[in-house]
Amino acid sequence: MAGLLLRALRRPLRPFSSAPVSPLPFYSRTPSSSVLSSPFRLFSSAAAPAAAPPSPSGTALDPSRIRNVAVIAHVDHGKTTLMDRLLRQCGADIPHERALDSISLERERGITIASKVTSISWKDNELNMVDTPGHADFGGEVERVVGMVEGAVLVVDAGEGPLAQTKFVVAKALKLGLRPILLLNKVDRPSVSEETCNEVESLVFDLFANLAATEEQLDFPVLYASAKEGWASLTFTKNPAADARNMSPLLDAIIKHVPSPAANLEAPFQMLVSMMERDFYLGRILTGRISSGIIHIGDKIHSLRCTDNGTEKFEEGKVTKLMKKKGTNIIMIDSAGAGDIISVAGLTSPSIGHTVANVEVTTALPTVQLDPPTISMTFGVNDSPLAGRDGTHLTGGKIGDRLLAEAETNLAINVLPGQLSDSYEVQGRGELQLGILIENMRREGFELSVSPPRVMYKMENNQKLEPIEEVTIEVNDAHVGLVMEALSHRRAEVTDMGPVPGTTGRTRMSLTCPSRGLVGYRSVFSSDTRGTGFMHRAFLSYSKHRGPLGNVRKGVLISVGKGIITAHALMSLEARGTLFVSPGMETYEGMIVGEHSRDSDLDVNPVRTKELTNIRAPGKDENVRLSPPRLMSLEEAIGYVASDELIEVTPKAVRLRKRYLDANKRKMMKNKPKD
Repeated sequence: MAGLLLRALRRPLRPFSSAPVSPLPFYSRTPSSSVLSSPFRLFSSAAAPAAAPPSPSGTALDPSRIRNVAVIAHVDHGKTTLMDRLLRQCGADIPHERALDSISLERERGITIASKVTSISWKDNELNMVDTPGHADFGGEVERVVGMVEGAVLVVDAGEGPLAQTKFVVAKALKLGLRPILLLNKVDRPSVSEETCNEVESLVFDLFANLAATEEQLDFPVLYASAKEGWASLTFTKNPAADARNMSPLLDAIIKHVPSPAANLEAPFQMLVSMMERDFYLGRILTGRISSGIIHIGDKIHSLRCTDNGTEKFEEGKVTKLMKKKGTNIIMIDSAGAGDIISVAGLTSPSIGHTVANVEVTTALPTVQLDPPTISMTFGVNDSPLAGRDGTHLTGGKIGDRLLAEAETNLAINVLPGQLSDSYEVQGRGELQLGILIENMRREGFELSVSPPRVMYKMENNQKLEPIEEVTIEVNDAHVGLVMEALSHRRAEVTDMGPVPGTTGRTRMSLTCPSRGLVGYRSVFSSDTRGTGFMHRAFLSYSKHRGPLGNVRKGVLISVGKGIITAHALMSLEARGTLFVSPGMETYEGMIVGEHSRDSDLDVNPVRTKELTNIRAPGKDENVRLSPPRLMSLEEAIGYVASDELIEVTPKAVRLRKRYLDANKRKMMKNKPKD
């Protein structure tokens, strides 16, 4: 409570106005014919230009009526649900829950992968809201869009408090000078009390102080909400009155505490591109906040970028379309002014980080500095005996083009030529981020082979440094020993440990662990805790190398046969370990079909058939009963494979294999001295 008392001494309490306000009509100046449905993240290729006449509005918004706000939080603390309620409060038609999660993988996994921008109208003000991912692997999405806003709503679960990735996103916001509004979500849970909320508020204040927040940033307003129930309050309550069950207090707090953008409408037009989409009809659609000036349809513009030799101009064109996201729809507009977040079509070359400006402007805007990648994987052509059966994009050129296109829209990913021909080294923030990329590629019809993730080291003063992550774990008391033993083999160090407030029989641990030690641990953790624990991780810093890892994986069962796997063969292999395949699947020499019960690899023949004789005997024809195999998902496979193994990814299958399929070649490479 010391942080809470200190905070109370530092600032006087200021009352908020909590009177409910009826919102203005949402689409106040847009005819219904100008609203386009968009099933994708921001724009849809189905949105043909002819289908959307421009809005009759011919003037830019007054910058003092604009509020640009990012919603930031840890994973599963309720950002996207909160956005649904805010959109509905302001009159938007929400087709389904988590309306802004428009990517198929987001809906399947229940996480936000890409940042989205939308706008809502409240009390004659325009609120441009940015929904950001909470997972640290997608931190690049946060870094490049948080520069578009002047304020942030920090959503914290009132029962869990600030966790590892809360610290990550808050550090980005505070570094840019944003003053967050703290929203304690899920206060309607039975385990949440006013004392719990006070403790969480104190923890958030301490977090801000540890991140070197300014006096103004430490003086943050606090609200309480249940995004699931659709209400927010200025005071702690679990059941507000019927006429107060809405989001008006939060919307009013945004208008009151978030400053309007400092904008000059008289200066020439300039905009830093923060997001980019491709449209079949319109080409590249560039999204960003206008830094200065006013832009109209038909204006001549050019693109600029910063180079080592100064500012370089590389394309000139004119504005063909101006667009703005309203709720879940896209509207066409005639003009827009400084401080507003809009999308521009008309140029074919600019990408994220470039400046779009009037032709008389010769200076580019400063770009956003992103954190460096910490992990890399090699993508190559699938050269297994089963290659080419499922996919349509098989060549190294197709794979390279797809990876370069991804690097254009996602600055947190770097693509470099690999050591072998037709291979590419892809660098990213974590195995989840790269796993999402691989999953998207396989759904698009790509076949490829993927190496296991490798941690990117640094050398400073002749000392080897490695990325260290901060890990928060919450488990039942009965599972603490298993988790501690597994993490000790992975070079983790405990920094804090204690009971979970408000619960019995649960323990929360804070640890620091090398990134290489956490690769593949999530599936082991779920198994050890029987699915009852949760683990969150975020990059902390580069630190001294902690030495080799302990024994974190057993050997594998390697197929020496080619053909259809038989139940007769698997029946005798069950005692050797855990199988990854089932009868009827196809295998080839060098494919991994299971995990050995010992630390060494074992060559097996899973295609062996029963010998046929003309003698019938009791028991010869009885049914074979096998245990269910362990079918690996893509994320599990990425964390499982060793350095001498590869993952074969096709639209229909994920297979594990040895890098060298021939057994003699494997022995020769194993005995070869390493550099």
